[in-house]
Amino acid sequence: MPRLSEVIAELDALWPPGRAEGWDAVGTVCGDPDAGVDRVLFAVDPVQEIADEALKLGAQLIVTHHPLYLRGTTTVAAGTFKGRVVHTLIKHDIALHVAHTNADSADPGVSDALAGALDLRVERPLVPDPTDLAGRRGLGRVCTLDHPETLGAFAARAAARLPATAQGIRLAGDPEALVRTVAVSGGSGDSLFDAVRAAGVDAFLTADLRHHPASEAVQHSSLGLVDAAHWATEWPWCEQAATQLDAISDRHGWDLRVHVSKQVTDPWTTHHSSGAPN
Repeated sequence: MPRLSEVIAELDALWPPGRAEGWDAVGTVCGDPDAGVDRVLFAVDPVQEIADEALKLGAQLIVTHHPLYLRGTTTVAAGTFKGRVVHTLIKHDIALHVAHTNADSADPGVSDALAGALDLRVERPLVPDPTDLAGRRGLGRVCTLDHPETLGAFAARAAARLPATAQGIRLAGDPEALVRTVAVSGGSGDSLFDAVRAAGVDAFLTADLRHHPASEAVQHSSLGLVDAAHWATEWPWCEQAATQLDAISDRHGWDLRVHVSKQVTDPWTTHHSSGAPN
């Protein structure tokens, strides 16, 4: 059985903490470096439901994409929901490790997993990492479809391939327009519109698109927008990351049991609509 420190060293090699954005909070949140690990759970959000799932599974390590404490804190009191998570983890010897923006820009990264879920062919990063001479790391991905399809059909593909959420998939643009090239970015992507326009793609699939950037984007060009739930665009990374750790375990003879949480931790629970406007 490997020690936690050995597993974390391999995770840090996949997603080096030094490649995270300066504002980010990645790495190990809690855990004894000398503790043994034989079961790992991957999830998007470090919420109580995931801590409880790890406890039920008997996992000694949770790896999440989102940080628990992104902006710092002055307390881990169990009366706060984040403090309760910390108390649950420490009480039951469960470690928590976070790979966030360092996993976004990795090769492969979050957007590669998103592209893979939709059977898109990745051509290059949308915003390349200037330190990567191979030109493979960076934010987002520019992709091509094997066969052109309408924007409406592409949105339907996203709805069918990504995990179901209350939001579903929102579409802006002409649903009959042909799509050959797509930019994808897991998580919030409306800060990337300049790069998307420069890439000259037919559509942009991401999450958390706000009214004004989306309105300006569709007025600016015929770019189609496909807006999914934040959680849904990042969940495929959990499966990709679990596969990577499985391969590492096999290489070292660790015999780790690696799980991916299927719990939907997207905060939105229901959707009501009178129908799309005519």
